[in-house]
Amino acid sequence: MIDLVTLAIIVIAIALIFDFLNGVNDAANAIATIVVTRALTPLQAVFMAAAANFAGVFIFGVAIATTIGKGIIDINYITVPLILAALIGAIIWNVLAWFRGLPISCSHTLVGGLIGSAIASAGWKSVMFGEVSKISAFIIVAPFLGMLGAIIFTTLIFWLCRRVQPSVTNKLFRRLQLVSAAAYSLGHGTNDAQKTMGIIAITLYAANLTDSFHISLWIILSCYTAIALGTACGGWRVVRTMGTGLLKIRPLEGFSAETSSALVLLGTAHLGIPVSTTHVIAGAICGVGTVEGAAKVRWVTARKIVWAWILTIPATAFCGWAATI
Repeated sequence: MIDLVTLAIIVIAIALIFDFLNGVNDAANAIATIVVTRALTPLQAVFMAAAANFAGVFIFGVAIATTIGKGIIDINYITVPLILAALIGAIIWNVLAWFRGLPISCSHTLVGGLIGSAIASAGWKSVMFGEVSKISAFIIVAPFLGMLGAIIFTTLIFWLCRRVQPSVTNKLFRRLQLVSAAAYSLGHGTNDAQKTMGIIAITLYAANLTDSFHISLWIILSCYTAIALGTACGGWRVVRTMGTGLLKIRPLEGFSAETSSALVLLGTAHLGIPVSTTHVIAGAICGVGTVEGAAKVRWVTARKIVWAWILTIPATAFCGWAATI
């Protein structure tokens, strides 16, 4: 029989693996547009994104980590086996989606896994549905904000550059994409690495290794390192879906989509709302395409992505529930 401390160590290790896979999956979100527009080579892009991911540790707080650790499941019902089952459920769905090349939300896989494992082990009363409903609402709100921001940016840029030669515009925005992609990666690291911080901190509390829910410096550094390493490995299947499956992207469009997404991610991180970086960038790409003409957006691909979003929380809740029983 595994003792509680050993089980907690296993859970922390799995959580960091999940964080690494999160980086692998979401690398595409950060680098797809910048690679497709040839602003950077794939290798340059993944290392730039990884560095920007890690930079979040020096800039932002831990509001999202607190939401994941204490805002999804009532802390009084959380146990180490419950967290283990939630992680297993989240990882299963992540891997399945990755093999299919679907840009799903790692944030929502973790939320779904926690919900399913909590219901299986402690019943419906253990789930804090108020916070869950807020997170669920942002499945719609986050991509909408990304789309709206991209529409505004693209329209404004088109107006400002209406008399500029396309060759000049492409050269300018290829350089500006270095800034926008870095800003997006900063938002991605800030949002997604914090989820794992919350999981590790609550695991330590559930195992009676800490007196209260507290996010130590070593937790912060290890989670940011794991997601940065995952980003450096890249997720090339999803790059193709995000970079070419939705819209043929030029530097101007890439800049608009990344800038809009970065603002949404940094804003929600400040508010402590764990959103999907995948949802935000996909919404922004569709927003750019809408300005240029809705026919340019490959809506068949977009519909597949939306269905993946909708199914993620229920599917991972089922996986978490199954792993518990």
